[in-house]
Amino acid sequence: MGTEVEAYLLLGGNEGSPVVTLSAAEDLIGERIGEVRARSRDHWTEPWGFEDPRLFLNRALCVATCLAPEVLLKEALAIEAQLRRKRVEGPRYTSRPIDIDVMFVGDAVLDLPGLKVPHPRMHQRTFALAPLADIGPALVHPLLGRSVLQLLNDLMPR
Repeated sequence: MGTEVEAYLLLGGNEGSPVVTLSAAEDLIGERIGEVRARSRDHWTEPWGFEDPRLFLNRALCVATCLAPEVLLKEALAIEAQLRRKRVEGPRYTSRPIDIDVMFVGDAVLDLPGLKVPHPRMHQRTFALAPLADIGPALVHPLLGRSVLQLLNDLMPR
């Protein structure tokens, strides 16, 4: 355990009952990772990187945590497994009951096996930036020097 930081997590899923699963994930995050301080509205989006008729539900959380980033990731993966997420070899982008991605951990910049913070592709994904903009529009991406809201606006059609 270390100093408390605010971590921003993105939850998503499109299998089963996403509303129920994401709510269960949020409860488990509150128990195992830290206090949920802010929650975005729910965003229903098309699958990204593959085709499936089921929409994804995406939700961002701001969580106050004292966990080291590696431990935070371990807990997030354990929560996914508890909620029946099975990680298998094969296509990278597939349907799933739950996905918990670590977007930011304070102002940390990390490049570790299995964990890159800030999330390396968030700036390319409206489905990640829109929920983050609900709860942290002024958060600045430490590598790109742009706020979440600016990054989201960059992706909007002109």
